[in-house]
Formats: sequence, C-alpha cells, structure tokens
Amino acid sequence: MSNRAVLEVIALDAEDAVAAQAGGADRLELVTDMAADGLTPSCETFAEIRAAVDIPLRVMLRVADGFAAGDIEVLLARARELRAAGAEEFVLGFLDEEGRPDLVAVERLVAELDGCRWTFHRAIDRAADRDTLRKQLADLPGLDTYLTAGSPKGVDDGIPTLLAEAARTGEPGYEPQILVGGGLRLEHLPELLAAGIDAVHIGGAARPHGWSGPVDEAAVREWRAVLDA
Repeated sequence: MSNRAVLEVIALDAEDAVAAQAGGADRLELVTDMAADGLTPSCETFAEIRAAVDIPLRVMLRVADGFAAGDIEVLLARARELRAAGAEEFVLGFLDEEGRPDLVAVERLVAELDGCRWTFHRAIDRAADRDTLRKQLADLPGLDTYLTAGSPKGVDDGIPTLLAEAARTGEPGYEPQILVGGGLRLEHLPELLAAGIDAVHIGGAARPHGWSGPVDEAAVREWRAVLDA
C-alpha cells in the first residue's frame, strides 16, 4: 500500500466511475439524487459500477434529505440488499433533533453491516458537539473515516477545526481517518496536507459542467497531480 493521499470521488453511475478511476481516484462514494445531498443508489447501479471499475466503493446509506435516520427498517433493508449484491464499504451518519448522534439508528445499521468498513459523513459538521460525537462512536466496529468540512458552511470556515482535529490523531475518538470534503478547492490542499491530513473527497469539483454533467477525467487528474506533488 502506497503512502499517497486518498482521493475519493462521488460517482452517480458507471460512466462517472470509469472517468474517476482513469483520473486517479482511489475510491468512489456511490450516491443518487444530489438534489437531496446524496441518497442510497439502487442495487442495479451498484452492480453496474462494481462491474465497471476495480477500486473500492463506499455506498451511501441514506433514504431522506437531512440528517435524521428516517425509516430505519428501510435503511436496514437497503443495507441487506447491497451487502447481498457485493457491497463491502458504506457511508452513513444520523443525528437526533438535538444534534447528537442517533446511536440507536447508527448501531442497528452497523450491526447489519457486520464488520464492513464505513465512513461517518458530514452529519458531524451539524453535530452539537463534535468531540462528544467522536467519543460516543469510538467503539463502533468498522468506523474508519470521518467525512468532514470542519463546518456546516464548508472547508473555508472549517479549516481551523480540521487542523485542530488532525493534531489529535490517535487520541480516543480521533483514530479514524479525516476525509476532507464540502466546498474543498485545490488551494486548500497544501495547508491540509502539511497538517498530516491525507484523504480528500470531491463531488462538484470533478464536474466542470455541474451535476447534470459527468465526472471529468482531466479534472480528477488535476487533483491527483496536486495531491501527489
């Protein structure tokens, strides 16, 4: 395994996935419906993408816009279907009305995943207390990544938080990798990389024509080049 920084790219379909891998993506986050900030894709879409590329895929488990879990039975059923279709890595994250982690929903879903690796996504940026959330989730099996901008407003506002959390790597609750995403731009990378952050996540930045257009291989390659420089 190389020491290069991880580049994760959002893919909506097999065309996106092929372009992202060709551009140098290490991993894909699979979602549908970006108008709702990304929901669980169909098993058919997962299967098409799995057949098209050979890099790791993290599949979103989210059935409604917002950070509430919604119908947990639906989530559990989608997780089971995706596991049966071959999905091995996931993305999830739920908060209650007070901005605390919805431990009942998260723990039930993680039990269904049965040891699969997973990312707690940007719900952490909406949490009432990030440090408490990390410590409450610290012992859950499979949690190896936090996708975060450091702020609900995006990376521009979140840099101080990201740098502070990176400095705590290895402390209880801070072992998972920090995956920076949410308004991330190329000019943010030098400061983040210098702080030891070694994973980034891009969506719109890989799509010069917006979400109605596909992932652009050249755009992904530009990110890869800056990360590797």
